[in-house]
Amino acid sequence: MPGPILIFDSGVGGLSVVAELRRQLPGAALAYACDNAMLPYGTRPDAWLVSRILSVCEAAVATSGCSALVVACNTASTLALDALRAHLSVPVVGTVPAIKPAARLSRTRHIGLLATSATVMRPYTERLIREFANDCRVERVAADGLVVQAEQLLAGEPVDERALRAALAPLWEAPTLDTVVLGCTHFPLLRSRLAAAAPRPVTLVDSSAAIARRTGQVVGDLAPRRGADASLATAPDARLARALARFHFAEPRLLMLG
Repeated sequence: MPGPILIFDSGVGGLSVVAELRRQLPGAALAYACDNAMLPYGTRPDAWLVSRILSVCEAAVATSGCSALVVACNTASTLALDALRAHLSVPVVGTVPAIKPAARLSRTRHIGLLATSATVMRPYTERLIREFANDCRVERVAADGLVVQAEQLLAGEPVDERALRAALAPLWEAPTLDTVVLGCTHFPLLRSRLAAAAPRPVTLVDSSAAIARRTGQVVGDLAPRRGADASLATAPDARLARALARFHFAEPRLLMLG
Protein backbone atom coordinates (compact mmCIF):
# COMPACT_ATOMS: atom_id res chain seq x y z
CA MET A 1 0.00 0.00 0.00
CA PRO A 2 1.45 3.42 -0.93
CA GLY A 3 2.51 5.65 1.92
CA PRO A 4 0.83 9.00 2.65
CA ILE A 5 1.55 12.34 1.07
CA LEU A 6 3.70 14.20 3.60
CA ILE A 7 3.14 17.95 3.92
CA PHE A 8 5.95 19.93 5.54
CA ASP A 9 6.04 23.50 6.86
CA SER A 10 7.74 25.40 9.64
CA GLY A 11 4.38 25.66 11.43
CA VAL A 12 0.69 25.39 10.55
CA GLY A 13 0.92 27.33 7.28
CA GLY A 14 0.97 24.13 5.26
CA LEU A 15 -2.57 23.43 6.42
CA SER A 16 -3.73 25.93 3.79
CA VAL A 17 -2.36 23.48 1.22
CA VAL A 18 -3.89 20.50 3.06
CA ALA A 19 -7.37 21.92 2.47
CA GLU A 20 -6.78 22.04 -1.29
CA LEU A 21 -5.11 18.60 -1.37
CA ARG A 22 -8.15 17.08 0.31
CA ARG A 23 -10.45 18.81 -2.18
CA GLN A 24 -8.53 17.65 -5.23
CA LEU A 25 -7.32 14.27 -3.89
CA PRO A 26 -10.11 13.19 -1.52
CA GLY A 27 -8.94 9.57 -1.33
CA ALA A 28 -5.31 10.30 -0.49
CA ALA A 29 -3.74 9.54 2.85
CA LEU A 30 -1.96 12.56 4.31
CA ALA A 31 0.64 13.14 7.00
CA TYR A 32 1.77 16.51 8.34
CA ALA A 33 5.16 17.50 9.72
CA CYS A 34 6.21 20.85 11.13
CA ASP A 35 9.32 22.31 12.67
CA ASN A 36 7.46 24.51 15.13
CA ALA A 37 10.40 24.40 17.54
CA MET A 38 12.20 26.78 15.17
CA LEU A 39 9.27 28.92 14.02
CA PRO A 40 9.45 31.32 12.24
CA TYR A 41 11.78 30.36 9.40
CA GLY A 42 11.48 33.68 7.58
CA THR A 43 13.97 35.57 9.74
CA ARG A 44 16.70 32.90 10.09
CA PRO A 45 20.06 32.71 8.21
CA ASP A 46 20.01 30.90 4.89
CA ALA A 47 22.80 28.38 5.53
CA TRP A 48 21.33 27.39 8.89
CA LEU A 49 17.90 26.98 7.31
CA VAL A 50 19.07 24.68 4.52
CA SER A 51 20.78 22.38 7.02
CA ARG A 52 17.78 22.41 9.35
CA ILE A 53 15.22 21.79 6.58
CA LEU A 54 17.21 18.82 5.29
CA SER A 55 17.48 17.34 8.78
CA VAL A 56 13.78 17.72 9.58
CA CYS A 57 12.52 16.52 6.22
CA GLU A 58 14.81 13.48 6.17
CA ALA A 59 13.52 12.47 9.61
CA ALA A 60 9.88 13.12 8.67
CA VAL A 61 10.11 11.14 5.43
CA ALA A 62 11.70 8.19 7.22
CA THR A 63 9.18 8.26 10.09
CA SER A 64 6.06 8.66 7.94
CA GLY A 65 7.00 6.21 5.18
CA CYS A 66 5.53 8.72 2.73
CA SER A 67 5.20 8.31 -1.02
CA ALA A 68 5.90 12.01 -1.73
CA LEU A 69 6.89 15.18 0.11
CA VAL A 70 5.09 18.49 -0.38
CA VAL A 71 7.22 21.37 0.88
CA ALA A 72 4.33 23.69 1.76
CA CYS A 73 6.61 26.55 2.72
CA ASN A 74 7.83 29.29 0.40
CA THR A 75 10.95 29.96 2.46
CA ALA A 76 11.98 26.30 2.50
CA SER A 77 11.20 25.84 -1.18
CA THR A 78 13.12 28.86 -2.41
CA LEU A 79 16.14 27.79 -0.35
CA ALA A 80 16.30 24.02 -0.11
CA LEU A 81 14.24 22.40 -2.88
CA ASP A 82 17.24 21.30 -4.95
CA ALA A 83 19.02 19.95 -1.88
CA LEU A 84 15.94 18.01 -0.78
CA ARG A 85 15.51 16.45 -4.21
CA ALA A 86 19.16 15.43 -4.20
CA HIS A 87 19.00 13.87 -0.72
CA LEU A 88 15.57 12.20 -0.64
CA SER A 89 14.38 9.10 -2.47
CA VAL A 90 10.75 10.27 -2.75
CA PRO A 91 9.36 12.88 -5.17
CA VAL A 92 9.41 16.43 -3.79
CA VAL A 93 6.81 19.07 -4.73
CA GLY A 94 7.74 22.65 -3.91
CA THR A 95 5.90 25.92 -3.33
CA VAL A 96 6.58 29.19 -5.12
CA PRO A 97 4.85 32.57 -4.82
CA ALA A 98 1.90 32.81 -7.22
CA ILE A 99 3.48 35.55 -9.34
CA LYS A 100 2.42 34.02 -12.66
CA PRO A 101 -1.35 33.79 -11.95
CA ALA A 102 -1.30 37.20 -10.24
CA ALA A 103 0.21 38.81 -13.32
CA ARG A 104 -2.39 37.09 -15.46
CA LEU A 105 -5.24 38.35 -13.27
CA SER A 106 -4.10 41.95 -12.75
CA ARG A 107 -5.88 44.47 -14.95
CA THR A 108 -3.75 47.42 -13.86
CA ARG A 109 -0.43 45.51 -14.17
CA HIS A 110 0.29 46.52 -10.59
CA ILE A 111 0.55 43.70 -8.06
CA GLY A 112 1.73 43.20 -4.50
CA LEU A 113 3.83 40.40 -3.03
CA LEU A 114 3.09 39.82 0.66
CA ALA A 115 5.61 37.34 2.04
CA THR A 116 8.25 36.75 4.70
CA SER A 117 11.56 38.57 4.75
CA ALA A 118 13.25 35.40 3.49
CA THR A 119 11.05 35.28 0.38
CA VAL A 120 10.46 38.85 -0.80
CA MET A 121 14.04 39.50 -1.97
CA ARG A 122 15.11 35.93 -2.73
CA PRO A 123 16.87 35.50 -6.14
CA TYR A 124 14.30 32.80 -6.93
CA THR A 125 11.54 35.36 -6.44
CA GLU A 126 13.41 37.83 -8.63
CA ARG A 127 13.51 35.27 -11.43
CA LEU A 128 9.77 34.60 -11.13
CA ILE A 129 9.03 38.29 -11.44
CA ARG A 130 11.32 38.71 -14.44
CA GLU A 131 9.86 35.67 -16.18
CA PHE A 132 6.15 36.06 -15.46
CA ALA A 133 5.55 39.68 -14.39
CA ASN A 134 8.11 41.64 -16.35
CA ASP A 135 5.43 44.08 -17.53
CA CYS A 136 4.06 44.58 -14.00
CA ARG A 137 4.99 46.86 -11.17
CA VAL A 138 5.50 44.65 -8.10
CA GLU A 139 5.28 46.03 -4.57
CA ARG A 140 7.13 43.73 -2.15
CA VAL A 141 6.10 43.76 1.49
CA ALA A 142 7.72 41.65 4.21
CA ALA A 143 5.06 40.65 6.73
CA ASP A 144 6.71 38.15 9.08
CA GLY A 145 4.28 39.08 11.86
CA LEU A 146 1.38 37.54 9.95
CA VAL A 147 2.92 34.11 10.53
CA VAL A 148 2.37 34.56 14.27
CA GLN A 149 -1.19 35.76 13.68
CA ALA A 150 -2.04 32.68 11.58
CA GLU A 151 -0.59 30.38 14.23
CA GLN A 152 -2.70 32.12 16.88
CA LEU A 153 -5.86 31.90 14.78
CA LEU A 154 -5.63 28.13 14.33
CA ALA A 155 -4.80 27.65 17.99
CA GLY A 156 -8.08 29.38 18.87
CA GLU A 157 -6.38 32.49 20.20
CA PRO A 158 -7.23 36.14 19.41
CA VAL A 159 -5.86 37.70 16.23
CA ASP A 160 -4.47 41.22 16.47
CA GLU A 161 -6.47 43.10 13.84
CA ARG A 162 -4.24 46.16 14.22
CA ALA A 163 -1.21 44.03 13.38
CA LEU A 164 -2.97 42.79 10.25
CA ARG A 165 -3.77 46.31 9.10
CA ALA A 166 -0.24 47.48 9.83
CA ALA A 167 1.26 44.61 7.83
CA LEU A 168 -0.92 45.44 4.83
CA ALA A 169 -0.57 49.23 5.03
CA PRO A 170 2.43 49.57 2.65
CA LEU A 171 0.38 47.99 -0.13
CA TRP A 172 -2.26 50.71 -0.08
CA GLU A 173 0.26 53.45 -0.79
CA ALA A 174 -0.09 52.34 -4.42
CA PRO A 175 -3.62 53.31 -5.54
CA THR A 176 -3.53 51.25 -8.75
CA LEU A 177 -2.54 47.97 -7.08
CA ASP A 178 -5.33 45.45 -7.71
CA THR A 179 -3.85 41.99 -6.97
CA VAL A 180 -1.92 40.64 -3.98
CA VAL A 181 0.14 37.45 -3.90
CA LEU A 182 -0.06 35.67 -0.55
CA GLY A 183 3.55 34.48 -0.71
CA CYS A 184 3.62 32.49 2.53
CA THR A 185 1.43 29.44 3.12
CA HIS A 186 0.43 30.85 6.51
CA PHE A 187 -1.25 33.84 4.90
CA PRO A 188 -4.21 32.11 3.16
CA LEU A 189 -5.33 30.97 6.62
CA LEU A 190 -6.00 34.67 7.26
CA ARG A 191 -7.62 35.31 3.88
CA SER A 192 -11.01 36.55 5.10
CA ARG A 193 -9.41 38.82 7.70
CA LEU A 194 -6.90 40.20 5.22
CA ALA A 195 -9.70 40.94 2.76
CA ALA A 196 -11.69 42.67 5.48
CA ALA A 197 -8.67 44.77 6.45
CA ALA A 198 -8.12 46.02 2.90
CA PRO A 199 -9.46 49.55 2.28
CA ARG A 200 -10.58 48.59 -1.23
CA PRO A 201 -11.33 45.34 -3.09
CA VAL A 202 -8.25 43.47 -4.31
CA THR A 203 -7.73 39.96 -5.66
CA LEU A 204 -5.82 37.69 -3.25
CA VAL A 205 -3.88 34.89 -4.94
CA ASP A 206 -2.03 31.91 -3.45
CA SER A 207 -0.37 28.72 -4.71
CA SER A 208 -2.40 26.03 -2.92
CA ALA A 209 -4.51 24.89 -5.91
CA ALA A 210 -1.45 24.66 -8.16
CA ILE A 211 0.47 22.70 -5.50
CA ALA A 212 -2.38 20.20 -5.17
CA ARG A 213 -2.62 19.76 -8.94
CA ARG A 214 1.11 19.13 -9.21
CA THR A 215 1.01 16.69 -6.30
CA GLY A 216 -1.77 14.74 -8.01
CA GLN A 217 0.34 14.49 -11.15
CA VAL A 218 3.32 13.25 -9.17
CA VAL A 219 1.68 10.66 -6.92
CA GLY A 220 -1.09 9.26 -9.12
CA ASP A 221 -3.61 6.97 -7.41
CA LEU A 222 -3.27 6.53 -3.66
CA ALA A 223 -5.01 4.29 -1.16
CA PRO A 224 -8.07 5.74 0.63
CA ARG A 225 -7.61 7.46 3.95
CA ARG A 226 -8.55 5.48 7.05
CA GLY A 227 -9.23 7.38 10.23
CA ALA A 228 -7.30 10.45 11.35
CA ASP A 229 -4.20 11.38 9.40
CA ALA A 230 -0.92 11.36 11.31
CA SER A 231 1.13 14.40 12.29
CA LEU A 232 4.66 15.02 13.51
CA ALA A 233 6.26 18.04 15.15
CA THR A 234 9.59 19.02 16.60
CA ALA A 235 7.79 20.58 19.59
CA PRO A 236 4.32 19.01 19.96
CA ASP A 237 2.02 20.74 22.41
CA ALA A 238 -1.68 21.31 23.10
CA ARG A 239 -1.73 24.54 21.09
CA LEU A 240 -0.45 22.82 17.96
CA ALA A 241 -2.73 19.85 18.55
CA ARG A 242 -5.78 22.16 18.48
CA ALA A 243 -4.69 23.63 15.15
CA LEU A 244 -4.06 20.23 13.57
CA ALA A 245 -7.33 18.82 14.90
CA ARG A 246 -9.21 21.48 12.93
CA PHE A 247 -7.88 19.78 9.81
CA HIS A 248 -8.62 16.26 11.13
CA PHE A 249 -5.06 15.26 11.98
CA ALA A 250 -4.26 13.07 14.94
CA GLU A 251 -2.44 14.58 17.91
CA PRO A 252 1.15 15.32 16.87
CA ARG A 253 3.93 12.95 17.81
CA LEU A 254 7.46 14.12 18.58
CA LEU A 255 9.67 14.05 15.50
CA MET A 256 13.10 12.77 16.48
CA LEU A 257 15.95 14.17 14.42
CA GLY A 258 19.03 12.12 13.62
